[in-house]
Amino acid sequence: MQIIDPVIGDYLLTHCTPADEVLQDLVVETREATGGASGMQISHDEGAFLTMLVRLTGARNAVEVGVFTGYSSICIARGLAEGGRLLACDVSDEWTSIARRYWERAGVSDRIDLKIGPAIDTLRALPDEPTLDIAFIDADKVNYPLYYEEIVRRLRPGGLVVLDNVFLGGRVVDPAHQEEHHVAMRRLNDLLVRDERVESVMLPVRDGVTLARRR
Repeated sequence: MQIIDPVIGDYLLTHCTPADEVLQDLVVETREATGGASGMQISHDEGAFLTMLVRLTGARNAVEVGVFTGYSSICIARGLAEGGRLLACDVSDEWTSIARRYWERAGVSDRIDLKIGPAIDTLRALPDEPTLDIAFIDADKVNYPLYYEEIVRRLRPGGLVVLDNVFLGGRVVDPAHQEEHHVAMRRLNDLLVRDERVESVMLPVRDGVTLARRR
């Protein structure tokens, strides 16, 4: 299912603050280094949206689940309030080695703590206190419900969790798709509507983005 018409997509990209040279170069290198996997990188308009959300929440304590080559990390880190930190979780040394170089170029490496290993273990090791200001989840879809639960109970009141790819290319609305990640995403999407701990909105941004704000 085509979520956004390509003409509209191009129009969106030309009507938000342009990406700087660092982000443009990262897009090119990601495409060259990862081939078909480069589709996992968020688009520029979504990155600008992330930066704005971080700034609007005044976030100092952020978590990212799923780093890939670091585009979204840069966008989050750039929006952090003075003294803010981003805990970035991923399992790939290869792809995050690209991220590390571009964090340096972007001048945000001193704000990012990279943890290589299963993100669920990293999240469960965090203090139980509600200290997180914002979190971005963009990793393996099967574990989205687990990531969400570990994060939402650690969000401060007014804290925000941002979930990417909640449409799965439109497959979440087609019952013919019953693979594990389809089922997990449908379950989480349904949970968010009923979860009294948050207020949420699902937006048709790229492949679907849900914002859930802790009450």
